[in-house]
Amino acid sequence: MTQLTLPKNSPMLSKDFIYGVATASFQIEGSADKRLPCIWDTFCATPGKIADNSNGERACEHVIKWREDIALIDSLGVDAYRLSISWPRVITLDGTLNHDGVKFYTDILDELARRNIKAFVTLYHWDLPQHLEDKGGWLNRETAFEFERYVDLISKAFGNKVYSYATLNEPFCSSYLGYEIGVHAPGIKGREFGRKAAHHLLLAHGLAMKVLNKNSPHALNGIVLNFTPCYPVTQSDADLAATAFADDYINQWYMKPVMTGAYPDIIEQLPEAHKPDILPGDMETIAQPLDFLGVNFYTRLHYQASETDYYEEMPHQAPMTDIGWEIYPKALTELLVSLHEKYQLPPVFITENGAAMDDKMINSEVHDQDRIDYYNSHLNAVNDAMEQGVTVSGYFAWSLMDNFEWAEGYSKRFGIVYVDYVTQQRVIKDSGNAYSHLIKNR
Repeated sequence: MTQLTLPKNSPMLSKDFIYGVATASFQIEGSADKRLPCIWDTFCATPGKIADNSNGERACEHVIKWREDIALIDSLGVDAYRLSISWPRVITLDGTLNHDGVKFYTDILDELARRNIKAFVTLYHWDLPQHLEDKGGWLNRETAFEFERYVDLISKAFGNKVYSYATLNEPFCSSYLGYEIGVHAPGIKGREFGRKAAHHLLLAHGLAMKVLNKNSPHALNGIVLNFTPCYPVTQSDADLAATAFADDYINQWYMKPVMTGAYPDIIEQLPEAHKPDILPGDMETIAQPLDFLGVNFYTRLHYQASETDYYEEMPHQAPMTDIGWEIYPKALTELLVSLHEKYQLPPVFITENGAAMDDKMINSEVHDQDRIDYYNSHLNAVNDAMEQGVTVSGYFAWSLMDNFEWAEGYSKRFGIVYVDYVTQQRVIKDSGNAYSHLIKNR
């Protein structure tokens, strides 16, 4: 097994650089009967939505096995654990705290503290309570204020146990995949919906930042955005323009308002029916100062001009991961450098990076050299960006363990730990051992 290697003088080999692993509540927790239903429960129950017709009712049984899982995290030697709070697990139908749900997380936070592992808490990783979706979900402006109330209650309940809060994980996925093209929960399709949902999500972020700065002023408070860098098929003016539009539509639409209080100029090109409903004060609320920016990165995409639309997205190119995404680590360097040049960035954390590979467990071992190669090239891509002046403070591997991979169900494995879903046995893959070795030998 090869190890992960960085240049000897890399700032990523400093003890100050934070290494972690990441998970999300719906993807690992199970015990769905102990919480309110969420939009992903409903989506999973809709025929044809999940590739293997599975759901999150059992998942990795983390609610049952959390002590074992935290011990596993500790054994890897990581500095931090990024987890998400299940909104429907901690808030009741009448909007008060579910004390059993809160205790589940405070017990985890206490155990992490006991083991000297920093808690990076994401407050929304897609599992909107279904009763709020029934009132319009993220298309209903009131949902942003429901989120504000939830964040107020849970951040008070957690006190000083949290090192870092992220308001949202990947609002692009919630709005575009969930409310515009409909491949994620709640499965709504229509160009007239995507930007409206995005605006309410970003408003929720801004409202939550104000609450966090009041309730948890000593935590690192920010947001996690995903970026898929856009590359033109050719250098023709038409392809370059289409690619710039795509970047504004899928990447900068979320980044620019958070950083500058304004949407990209392409908003003027959208039909009135597709534009978000922006009320006075909204953009100022959205642009709250960030203590950090979380960057999730997996792949890039190519674009060309389209005669019928703003742009045409091209198929992924080889080499690809098992989920069909191109492996192109240089795009991570170029992304970080471009963000650094375009915006006044706070410290950046790579909050997700990883690969789905076609893992096989043989004799209780998983030899995932392809994933080790992926991590090695992407860690070095982060180092290259740091050498060009980008301040990156940490890196989180996605994911700690194989889990429910949204619309793919359990058919795609991203973990550095293998999960046998029948026995719920966990086995550290070669990639997990390589990651652990890098961290412990800094």
